[in-house]
Amino acid sequence: MDPRLNPYAPGAGTPPPELAGRDDLIERAAVALDRIRSKRPAQSFILYGLRGVGKTVLLNRIRIDAESRGLACINIEVPEERSLPAVLIPSLRSALLRLSRGAALEGYLLRSMRALAGFASVFKLKYHDIEVSIDADPEAGLADSGNLDTDLVDIFRTLGKAADEKSTALVFFIDELQYAPEKQLAPLIAALHNASQEELPITMVAAGLPQLVGKTGHAKSYAERLFEFAPVDRLNADDARAALVVPARDQGVDYTCDAIKEILDNTCGYPYFLQEWGKRSWSVAETSPISLADAKQATTEALAELDASFFRVRFDRLTPAEKRYMRAMAELGPGPHRSGDIAAPLGRMVTSVAPTRNSLIGKGMIYSPAHGDTAFTVPLFDGFMKRIMPEW
Repeated sequence: MDPRLNPYAPGAGTPPPELAGRDDLIERAAVALDRIRSKRPAQSFILYGLRGVGKTVLLNRIRIDAESRGLACINIEVPEERSLPAVLIPSLRSALLRLSRGAALEGYLLRSMRALAGFASVFKLKYHDIEVSIDADPEAGLADSGNLDTDLVDIFRTLGKAADEKSTALVFFIDELQYAPEKQLAPLIAALHNASQEELPITMVAAGLPQLVGKTGHAKSYAERLFEFAPVDRLNADDARAALVVPARDQGVDYTCDAIKEILDNTCGYPYFLQEWGKRSWSVAETSPISLADAKQATTEALAELDASFFRVRFDRLTPAEKRYMRAMAELGPGPHRSGDIAAPLGRMVTSVAPTRNSLIGKGMIYSPAHGDTAFTVPLFDGFMKRIMPEW
C-alpha cells in the first residue's frame, strides 16, 4: 500500500493518529489547571508509567490544550547529568518574556526577572552547568542566598504573582522528572507547596518512570498530598484495538480479525508498540484488508527494528555486570521478580548485587513496584535480553 498514506507514528513523544483511552486523564488535568488559574485549590499532576505507554504524548497534549486556553506553559525535559537549575533558568527567562508580550518588563514580571538574575548568578558557581545570562540587574536579597530551598521559593513566589498580574497561570510541564537528583527535587516540591499555600497560580504537570512516585515521597513527606499521581498504563483491549484500527480505517483500509489478534497479542496494549506494528503491517500489506500473514511479517520486522534501536540504545548503556543482572531477570519472565530470585542464578547474595540493582534503577532500566521486587521499565525487554544474550 502507498507508504505516503501510512498513518502510524512510532516515535519518542510523536502524537499517534488516534489517542485512545486517555480522555479521562486529559480532562482531569484540564480541570486542575483551570482551577489553579482561578486561584482555587487543586493538586499538581504527575503522570507515571513504563516506557512506551505514551506519557510524553499525554504531557504534550495537556500542554497544548492548556496553551489554547491561555495558560502560560513552560516545557522542560530533565536530562541525565544536568542540574535542575540549569534546565529551569532558560525556560523561566523565556516564559517571562512571553508573558510580557513584547512590552518592557514591569511590576512583578520585572521583579521575577531580577530574581532570576540573582538566582542564575549564584548557582552558576555552584553547579557549573548554567550557561544562560539574564539581561536584568539582580535585586539584593531576592533568590540569591545560594540555598536552593529558599531561593526557589522566592522565584516561584514572584513568578506566581507575575502570572496573577497577567490573569493567567504559569504551568511547568516537566518530562523525565525521575532524573532530577533528590536534593534538587525536594526544593522544587517545597516551592510548589509554598505557592499552593499562598494561592498563587503556579503549578506543575510532570511525567516520569514509576520510581518517580517513591522519589517524591522520599524528597518531601507531604508530596502525596501536594500531587495527584496518575498512572499511565497500557491500553485495554478495546482502546488498543481502536488505536490500531481507526487510523487505517480513516484511510479506507481494514484488518482481518486474526491480524488484529496477532498484533494485540504481540504488543500487549502498549501504545508505542501498537504504532510500530501498525506501521510495519501497512508497509508489508499489498491490499486491504491487512491479513494474518501481513501481521506476522510485521511482527518479525517490528522486533528487528526494536532490537536495533528502541531496545539496543538502552542495552548499550549497561555495564557487563548490569547486563548479566538484566539477563537473569529476563530468564524469569516479564516480572516483577523478587531480588533473591534474580540473585540466585547469578550465584550471588542479594546484598552483593544490590549496587548493580541500584545503578540500574538510577539509569531508569528497572524499578521496584514493591519492597524487594524488581521489574523492567521497558516493556518486552525480557524477550530482547534473551535474543541479544541467548547464552549466558
